[in-house]
Amino acid sequence: MSAVVAQLVPLHGLGSRQDLPIDFSYAVVGAGIAIAASFLVLAFAWQSPKYRGNASGRALPAGVTKTIDSAWFRWIVRLFGLFVGLYALMALLFGPDRLTNPIFGFVYVLIWVGLVPVSLLFGPVWRTLNPLRTLHLLFCRAARLNPSAGLLTLSPKVGLWPAAVGLLAFAWLELVAPDRATLPVLQVWLALYVVIVGIGAMLFGDRWFSSTDPFEVYATLIARLSPFGRRVDGAIVVRRPLENLDGLRPRPGLVAVVAVLLGSTGYDGFSSSGSWIGWAQNTDYSMPLLGTGMLLLFVAFVFATYSSATVLAGRLSGARRSELPGRFAHSVVPIALGYVLAHYATLLILEGQRTLILLSDPLNRGWNVFGTANLSLNTAITNHTSIISTGLVLAVVGGHLLGVVSAHDRAVALFPRARALAGQIPLLIVMVAYTVGGLGLLFAE
Repeated sequence: MSAVVAQLVPLHGLGSRQDLPIDFSYAVVGAGIAIAASFLVLAFAWQSPKYRGNASGRALPAGVTKTIDSAWFRWIVRLFGLFVGLYALMALLFGPDRLTNPIFGFVYVLIWVGLVPVSLLFGPVWRTLNPLRTLHLLFCRAARLNPSAGLLTLSPKVGLWPAAVGLLAFAWLELVAPDRATLPVLQVWLALYVVIVGIGAMLFGDRWFSSTDPFEVYATLIARLSPFGRRVDGAIVVRRPLENLDGLRPRPGLVAVVAVLLGSTGYDGFSSSGSWIGWAQNTDYSMPLLGTGMLLLFVAFVFATYSSATVLAGRLSGARRSELPGRFAHSVVPIALGYVLAHYATLLILEGQRTLILLSDPLNRGWNVFGTANLSLNTAITNHTSIISTGLVLAVVGGHLLGVVSAHDRAVALFPRARALAGQIPLLIVMVAYTVGGLGLLFAE
């Protein structure tokens, strides 16, 4: 993603290994030791499952749930999302083909990165904000059709596989595609996205969105780490984020989704390293071809190492191995979140500001729709590189620590007590490797 906006903000210059308060090698070793130590502490202090997933939580006042579930409130949220989508569409179709067009920051920053804090704060709100869902609902209302009933029945085996492909396609767009920061390329990708998701919704009903829409699946997954959720009785509740995460149910393609999220973020850091750029530029192959191959390799590496670790965990613990990758996939979500925060937090703060400023004049005609056109960028964050660097390390390590806790609770719930500890060792090794490798890629030189 940084490649798209590198001409605007030197994002990867914020927080280097030289800015860390300790030597980088010590930080990496310390991170690995912290992950291993947390595993040992959990092994002795956490010997029975503590999370109850969707059955847990303290209900908010009944009026809160009633308001959020009311038709008028949901339509306010839907129409707001539709307005924002149509406003952005104006910039996409009629704005200038320059980086001053806010559509690039809108898609690559406000939507893709901004979905993370929005989902963490408010839960799975994107399902209601999603303008394509709203358009589909309006069409069905006008045609007097049931939005949940399509012409065909969607097989449960489809699961999240279409969303995994869509996420990989978006990662390719933002990290690899030639001229990705130009209007024609973005227009073609978004047109394909709208056609595939829209036609699928007409054929299979609105359940198609939860299987195919990459933005909705991504936001819903991150929302599992929100303190807000739904209890099995329908009440909106407050619960511990990891307990909320425990309620994530395995579906076909879930492992592929988390592998794409983790692998593409790792590739983003790797593709910005001087060693990769220098090597790639001195070969006879094109950068798009090399980038595509390396992106697929990163995703495949995460998928293979994680799946192998969980299968091996089943062999060591005596559990059914074929089910375990999906049962433990939730433990990778905090790791992916930590990577996203470490890589893109400064991008959201700086480029997010620029995008909000440019949105007042989407067609570059001197407008000031929202009163932000004359504001200047606040770059105070660039004066605190040591704090930024420390925060990046803490985000990666914190995500892995939460992943270890989630995996441990699931292990003691699934594995026989006598074998629960041995069964977690393969996952621990993989997580330590992800931690060390993630920090190396984050601070690649």
